[in-house]
Amino acid sequence: MSAPRLLILGGTGEATALARGVLARFGDRIEVTTALAGRTSRPGPIPGLVRIGGFGGAAGLAEYLAAHGIDRLIDATHPFAAEISRAARLACDQVDVPRLLLVRPAWRRHPLDRWIEVETVEAAAQIVGRVGRRALLTVGASEVAAFAPATGVRFVVRMIDRPRDPPPLRFYEIVLGRGPFALGDERHLLQRHAIDALVCKASGGAATEAKLIAARELSLPVIMVRRPPVERGLSVDSVDGALDWLAGLDEKPEARRTS
Repeated sequence: MSAPRLLILGGTGEATALARGVLARFGDRIEVTTALAGRTSRPGPIPGLVRIGGFGGAAGLAEYLAAHGIDRLIDATHPFAAEISRAARLACDQVDVPRLLLVRPAWRRHPLDRWIEVETVEAAAQIVGRVGRRALLTVGASEVAAFAPATGVRFVVRMIDRPRDPPPLRFYEIVLGRGPFALGDERHLLQRHAIDALVCKASGGAATEAKLIAARELSLPVIMVRRPPVERGLSVDSVDGALDWLAGLDEKPEARRTS
């Protein structure tokens, strides 16, 4: 009997931790492939097989699941990756593959936080010039262009990789970094660049929460882009919960295999 095949939709620290956890708990009893979108040039080491690149929407993902005999899928993508999460739901429904959402816990607002919550990145760009003059921008490389119309603001843009083309901002500086970030380092970053406003997405999790604590300590306003709604489906909020879900599946996946 061959091992069941698990596809992890990744690109997050939780996805990498899940791949490690599957190996530690199940060994070679589950074959793991982690799919990355390819947005970072140097992803960290990930146990098991790794696939880089998009699937071509729900139809392409369904075709991949069937062609590779995937028996179960865990969506551990970023909370703002709504498009791939929707595609995963549609694809798994189409080819009858059990699907689980690993949803990163949301940040809880502290009474001393000065959050200004908005619905979209574009809405954040519209108000940033009224909130601060030196803003730390941590919204992801693909969202930076939305801030091109902002005037009177000098941006410090944090990215994982240096972009091939300069961002379309009037005044900016790029700093490179990959979480998790320590509180002392985040505090130093804000003070060294004289940051008076922070712009971020409500991504949640512990890896990047330190910037919010540092902003709270310095009484800085935070323009916070709210999360999109979580995709429908069974969900857990921890790697351990995902591992328990895998352990509890008692189906016979080999009967569904096409390859």
